[in-house]
This record gives sequence, C-alpha cells and structure tokens, in this order.
Amino acid sequence: MLKSKTFLKKTRAGGVVKIVREHYLRDDIGCGAPACSACGGAHAGPVLELQPRDQASSLCPWPHYLLPDTNVLLHQIISAWKPGTWASVASRLRPPGILETYIEQEQGENANDRNDRAIRVAAKWYNDHLKKMSAETQLQVILITNDKKNKEKAVEEGIPAFTCEEYVKSLTANPELTDRLACLSDEMNEIESGKIIFSEHLPLSKLQQGIKSGSYLQGTFRASRENYLEATVWIYGDKEDDKEILIQGLKHLNRAVHEDIVAVELLPRSQWVAPSSVVLHDEGRNEDDVEKDEERELLLKTAVSEKMLRPTGRVVGIIKRNWRPYCGMLSKSEIKESRRHLFTPADKRIPRIRIETRQASALEGRRIIVAIDGWPRSSRYPNGHFVKNLGDVGEKETETEVLLLEHDVPHQPFSQAVLSFLPKMPWSITEQDMKNREDLRHLCVCSVDPPGCTDIDDALHCRELSNGNLEVGVHIADVSHFIRPGNALDQESARRGTTVYLCEKRIDMVPELLSSNLCSLRSNVDRLAFSCIWEMNHNAEILKTRFTKSVINSKASLTYAEAQMRIDSTAMNDDITTSLRGLNKLAKILKRGRIEKGALTLSSPEIRFHMDSETHDPIDLQTKELRETNSMVEEFMLLANISVAKKIHEEFSEHALLRKHPAPPPSNYEVLVKAAKSKNLEIKTDTAKSLADSLDRAESPDFPYLNTLLRILATRCMMQAVYFCSGMDNDFRHYGLASPIYTHFTSPIRRYADIIVHRLLAVAIGADCTYPELTDKHKLSDICKNLNFRHKMAQYAQRASVAFHTQLFFKSKGIVSEEAYILFVRKNAIVVLIPKYGLEGTVFFEEKDKPKPRLTYDDEIPSLRIEGTVFHVFDKVKVKITLDSSNLQHQKIRMALVEPQIPGVNIPSDVSDTDLNGPGGKKRKLDK
Repeated sequence: MLKSKTFLKKTRAGGVVKIVREHYLRDDIGCGAPACSACGGAHAGPVLELQPRDQASSLCPWPHYLLPDTNVLLHQIISAWKPGTWASVASRLRPPGILETYIEQEQGENANDRNDRAIRVAAKWYNDHLKKMSAETQLQVILITNDKKNKEKAVEEGIPAFTCEEYVKSLTANPELTDRLACLSDEMNEIESGKIIFSEHLPLSKLQQGIKSGSYLQGTFRASRENYLEATVWIYGDKEDDKEILIQGLKHLNRAVHEDIVAVELLPRSQWVAPSSVVLHDEGRNEDDVEKDEERELLLKTAVSEKMLRPTGRVVGIIKRNWRPYCGMLSKSEIKESRRHLFTPADKRIPRIRIETRQASALEGRRIIVAIDGWPRSSRYPNGHFVKNLGDVGEKETETEVLLLEHDVPHQPFSQAVLSFLPKMPWSITEQDMKNREDLRHLCVCSVDPPGCTDIDDALHCRELSNGNLEVGVHIADVSHFIRPGNALDQESARRGTTVYLCEKRIDMVPELLSSNLCSLRSNVDRLAFSCIWEMNHNAEILKTRFTKSVINSKASLTYAEAQMRIDSTAMNDDITTSLRGLNKLAKILKRGRIEKGALTLSSPEIRFHMDSETHDPIDLQTKELRETNSMVEEFMLLANISVAKKIHEEFSEHALLRKHPAPPPSNYEVLVKAAKSKNLEIKTDTAKSLADSLDRAESPDFPYLNTLLRILATRCMMQAVYFCSGMDNDFRHYGLASPIYTHFTSPIRRYADIIVHRLLAVAIGADCTYPELTDKHKLSDICKNLNFRHKMAQYAQRASVAFHTQLFFKSKGIVSEEAYILFVRKNAIVVLIPKYGLEGTVFFEEKDKPKPRLTYDDEIPSLRIEGTVFHVFDKVKVKITLDSSNLQHQKIRMALVEPQIPGVNIPSDVSDTDLNGPGGKKRKLDK
C-alpha cells in the first residue's frame, strides 16, 4: 500500500517546486515470533527467540520480549561504541512501514511526540497480536523508555513500560549489568557539594555564530601526553600562522577530551604563554584535587622571551564529541563499601573517569573498558560506566588486545562474506589471467627481505642488454588482480588500510591466503606481478621506463644478510649474485644523486627482539643492523614509486593518489638548531638541501656519535607524510626525499594505498578497466583520510608493542646500568637515549615527598643546572635502568642517574613511560 504527501516549497531563486513524500506500507511482514500462528509463513525465518529467556526480572516474572525505544538504544550504543558507529545503527532502526502500525503526524504534534506515539502503537499492536497465540504462553511485550511522559502514557494505555534502569535493576540474577548502564545526563551522579569548577559550554547556535563572525575558532583538541594541564587545538583553515592554539590550565581546558572538535576563544596577547617544559601527570585520587591542580598550574607560569609565546586560548564549547570506549584500570576507592571509583585510562591524554560499580574487588588488577557518559560542570572528572573486562594486567594476550583497541586497529577475524571472494584452491594461472600480461618467468628475479618474512610483495632483477645498457626491474605482487573494486574483500581491505606489525604477531590487511601465499612472491613458484622496468646506462641514468602486468618466477627468496654475503663473496658468480651486484652498484649511484638534490638521511633507532622459542618472552634486545642491501632495496622501491607517481599523474591529473611530505615550519627546528649551537655547530634549515648539507658537516672527531644524535633530533622535527588526491591539493612535494612527486606502489599486500595506485596504473596502460569511484576525487580524498589515520595508528600500535616487550625484557634482566646521551632537557628532568638498546626515557630530578634540589633551567642554551652540575643536550651520562611495577596501570622503565654524581643531592629514579622509536615492523622505511 502506498501513502503519499504532497506540498510546495519555495526555492532560493524564487521558484516553486512540488515535493512528494511517499510511504510504502507492507502487509506481508510477520511479527517474528516463531510460535505465532496468526502470521503463518509471513516471516521467512525466526526473528525472535522461540522461548524468550527467563531473565528472573522481579518486575516482569512472565515470559516477555523487550521493545526499547530509539533513544534508549542509541544512548547505550553511543556511550559504548566509537564515533560514527551510531549513525550506521540508527539507519538499521528504521524498519519498513508496516500497515498495522503506521501513523500520521497529527496537527500540532512535534516529531519526537509522533515517534513516541508510534512506538506505543507498535507495543500495543504486539501485545494484542500475541494474545492470539496460545493463552498458555502469556507472552508480553515490555516497552523500555527513559522518557517520563512516554512511559506515563504507555501505562495509561495498558502497555507494560519501564525505564532502562528500572528493568536492568530488576534482573536479580545479574546485578553486574547495572554497571553497564549509561548515565542519562551530566546532572546524574553530581558531587554532593555542587561546587562549580568549569564554565558552561556555549550552545551550538552561539558557537556557530561566533565561528562565522571570527570571535571563536574551530579545531581539533589534542591533549598532551606529558602534561595533563596542557593541550593544543589545531585550527581548520588556510592561514599558516594560526594553525595551533595553546590551551593551559584545567579551567581553560574546560572538559574537552582528546580528539573532540571544539570552539576556542583566543585570549588577549598579554595572556599568551609558552609551551610548558614541565612534565606533569595526574596523580589525584579524588575531587578535592582541584586545588592541587591550581597549585601545579603555577609551575607552568615562567618568564620566557617574547618569541617563545604562542597564541593561547580557552575552550568555550564542544562542537562534536569524539569519545570512544577506553581501555585502562580501576583505581579502587579507599572508602570501604564505596561503589564510586576512578578509572585510569591507558592513554595518558584521556582524563580519569568516574564510574559506579559493585565489582570493584573483582575488577582490581584487570584491564577493563569504560565509556564516558557525560562531564558535569561540578565534577573534576567525567562520568562513565563499565563496559567489558579484558583480562589480567601484564598478560601478553590482554596487553596486545589493549594496544590494538587503544589504537583502533581492526583485528577481528575476516568474515565469511570477505573470505567468499578469495580464489578457490588449488589455484593456478589461467589463459584469462595471461591477457594483457607479459611472461617474465625467464628473468633472474629474486627478493630480499628481513628473516622470516612471508608477505613478500617486491622482487628485483638486473641484467645487461645486447646494446650494453642495463635492464632493471621492480616486480610487485599484483594484489589488485585478486581484490576487485567494491566487493566485501575490497571494502574490508580499505577499512583496515594497512597491515600492522607487532613484535610477536601481524595483523593482516588482507586474508592470509593472499598475504602469505597467492600474492607473496615466494621463490620457485609462478606469481602474478605488476612490473616497473627501466633501461639504464651504467651511470644509473634512466633511458626508458615501461610498466606491464606480468608473470614472474622468483629464483631466490633472500634475507638482507644472505644477499650481502653473496655480493661480498669472491667465490660466488652465479646469475643471482651478478644481478645483486649490478643492483647494488646502481643503488649507490642513485642514492648519491638523491642526496645531492637535497634528500635527507635521517636516523631513528630501531630495535629487534630475540624471543625464547618456548615462552616467546624476549631474551635479548639490540638495535637493528643495517646493511648495504637494505639501502639497495630501498633505492629501487623509491625509484619505482616516483616513476609510477609521474605516470598516474600524467594520465589522471585530478585523480591520482599521491603521497607528500610537507616542509616543517621554522619553529620545528628550534630544538635542533639550539642543540647544535651548544656544540658550536651550525644547522641551516632554510631548505632541505641546506639541512642535509649542514648535517653532513656536523661532525666531531672526539664525538663520533654526535652526528647520529643530530639526525635523530632532525627526525623529530619532521612533519608526517600523508596521502592525498592530486585534484584536491597543489603542493605535491616530498620534502624528505627531495622529490617533486611521490606515491606508494611497492607494498600492496600491506598498504591499501598501493592497491588504488595499481588500479590507476593498470587503467593508464590499458591493462584493466576503470570504475566510477576511481575517478571521483572526493571519494578518493575520503579514502586518503582513512589511510592517513590507519597508518598513524599502526605506527603507534607498533611502538606500544615494542615498549611492552621492552618492559618484559628488563623485568627478567633486573637492574642494568648503561651509557646514555641527553636528547632534551626539561625544567625538572632530562630525556636520554641509550644507544645499546635504542631505548629512550626520562630521568626526573624531583620526587614526591622528598626535598627538591635547586634547579635552574635555561631554554636558550638549552641546559639544566642541578645544584652545581650543568647538563646540556648531547652530554654523556650513565643511568640505571629498572622496571617499576608499583603502578600496574602504567608499568614503566625507570631511569636513575648514576654518573655524574651530584654531592648532597639524592637523585631519584622516577621516570615517565618508555618511548621507543621505530615501528618494530616488517621492512624498511620508504618515507622519512
């Protein structure tokens, strides 16, 4: 049955258009109750349980179904799921119109009242309908609503109705479910004192007006990991000078949570401050700690030069909350029998959350998930509720689950819908596969990877041509042949965006059948590839470039060490070794050419764990050794990426997926320039070329490790490289590689960006057909945003995995003393790097409840004077390393100063969480 409503609407241009809204009402939809004889076979399959579960409800002891209203569902879902999920759920809460339950909106009735009436009509219809079944069943439908008026009207109409809290609390057999109830409003669970701590958030309408007039600025709130009283807001817009607003102080932060979209008011210039050099972590355990916060805020105020001041503001309102479920631990209240406790998130950028639970004793010492429900003005901390128990703290499985959840890494097993699009085994290359494809199985192709690598996505060859020139080929797994646009496998790969490499496991972007088998370019098996082939002279000058889909048969799968051994061996002269030597020689020339153009050679200590074969615990920890073969492979991957970038941009000037690396703003280099100056060295940063040349000259015969330290600092100054659509940006340049254009083509097994690039290249050379989304720059731009997010989260997850395994290593090793170098000086601490382990940590010089030493901080030099001893950046020190397990939530590596000794001062060993660099991942870094 069709119902329609017609009305006229005036357009902006002054015209009139006729609008017709149609409702299609069906009479063939069953109630879903399997025992219902009235519906007959109307429902194709059971929707509801045959026998509703007896939940032992004290309010409803009879069998019943629940009919929650939309707001109840959405409120519970929003509080427990990540942003964006509720929208997809909301779309599923709109069933097709059913003839018996459809109602029109009445005159003077608002949309909310109409919806409330509609759900009451549905509940009444269900109850009347179920009465037609056997009287013995006594089945009823219970309406669950938190709307007071809706509930009252339901009861008046004879419909059993309860609030969500009333019903859940009636489940006497499951009292723990009460913990999972979302708070209904910010006013719930207020502190009894009612003391107002924060200013009121302005309504959205005022915020929008203020943003439009320029009174307020809109941006993303980013809390500090090192200082819980400080944050920055990144402003949307094109003004280069106003990208970042500094927020300092609890009241100015005004209940914003990391990643919220906020409105800020810029303070007068006289109130601008400089970023704090103090490390502050929230150690409060109750609401009275607001006064302590105010005392600690005084530590942030210090005399600084005018040029150190940054635009400073305060949060005046929240435009969009980006809350998600948070992993962490319960800090049990010291008050006996108390049900109110503080939850401490694992992410130090997230404030503590106040929850109510009867399970505090059972949850103590375990990792749990908590959701935020609201943040009242009178509460030091937000309110939330318990969601899930993950397991014991410190257990490898639990901690791995935590780091994956905290970094939003999709890690569920691939669904059957996704797996259904995989090739059927046994698989072999068919005549159809060979169309538009060259047979290159005769070439002496080989791969070079880390030990144990199973997802081999690149291979190389080099041979001399009859004209005396060299042919060099980079052959990449043809993943796009197996993953076709738009199907479930493609959608899941796009969602994951990247493979994530942890210390002990790999979270694949694509199912294992592809990643480790059909797409992996293993030796001595035929594999489909996408080849980039150059003709070069012996000076590595490119004479011709061509691209082709191909079939290859790799002659060897080598590790970096095995390839290096072949190159260095005088006894080996086979085809594989000759090919490797040719590649290595050309790679050195290519690298020299890149550096001459201004490409940066930076440094970031990467470490490798050696695991016990039985316990899988780390038994040794060392920095990764880089060989010539690492650089050899990297050079040809870079060259292939650049060559492909040029080709796809020539063919698709508006729709090419590229990768750029923005030049850092001058302020980023201040710490590097000052550090070099302290050693009487000059670092020029006006161009990438001048920076590269400065770093090459910055050497000290008496201090050979100095140059490495400078390059590590230079790495910290860099911006993040990002994917973008060529039609949505004008700046293509890759700063670190000194290349005018760049993309990712060489790792499609582990990066979805490369799959898109493969599809673009295939269309460009006529090897495949296009599809609408491939040439839609807006959709491509959305894909890039997700890829940038997934790539960043993967890096963070990998670092967290390295940090956790480093803790396991030092837990078994005990106390260790090692030489270290100072990377940064703070007002109350020094940050050091231990070269042997590639380990970074902080040595504090203030300890709670102990006399404070005399500290003098100089930001210009920079230096920190402790009593009579002065510490400068790059100074050599000796530190003691131990694992501190006193705080189960944040177990950490503690570092204490051993040398130099400072007479009369008790050097404490408190240290912040270890921060390790390097992804602990699979291969090589193609983007600096």
